[in-house]
Amino acid sequence: MRNALLVVDVQVDFVEGGSLGVQGGLQVAAMIARHVRHFKNEYQFVVASRDYHEDAPDHISATPDYVNTWPPHCMIGTPGAAFVPTIQNLVREKYVQAVVTKGRHEAAYSAFDGLDPRGHKLLDVLKENRVDHIDVCGIATDYCVRASALDARKNQFQVRVLVNLCAAVNEATGQQAIEEMKAAGIQLQAATAP
Repeated sequence: MRNALLVVDVQVDFVEGGSLGVQGGLQVAAMIARHVRHFKNEYQFVVASRDYHEDAPDHISATPDYVNTWPPHCMIGTPGAAFVPTIQNLVREKYVQAVVTKGRHEAAYSAFDGLDPRGHKLLDVLKENRVDHIDVCGIATDYCVRASALDARKNQFQVRVLVNLCAAVNEATGQQAIEEMKAAGIQLQAATAP
């Protein structure tokens, strides 16, 4: 069995102070970094996804409805598109072996919509690394974590969501996402790094 960790969209715009900041995002980022360092021998592959918009007119709006359209976020070249520093350190120190970017010209909630720098889809990158089990964590439980975990399941991976390493936009939709993931056969578990 080859295990991967998928770190979903832990970016400046999605934590406190960002244009779509999620409460608890910075704490989750710190806990993910601790988890990755503590369990570095448990994962054969670590990949991080990031929202990376250039122009996504059906997704980004000056007058967002917060259902299908959102204020500008994670725009290429802006500070908000960067990984939170604790996650960027993992990339710099090579704890994260691959980064996939998604949503350049459209909404893209799932990390499986992402491409690596070679232009390879996440699914192909995981297959190339012979991954069969994926732990998922990141922001936000009710959007990109949910979509990524469900797509991982659809693609026949064994999937576990590390619930305490995720932050939801709101409690109700976060709980709804957890129920939906559970119904899809995804394991839900708390990470245990000290």
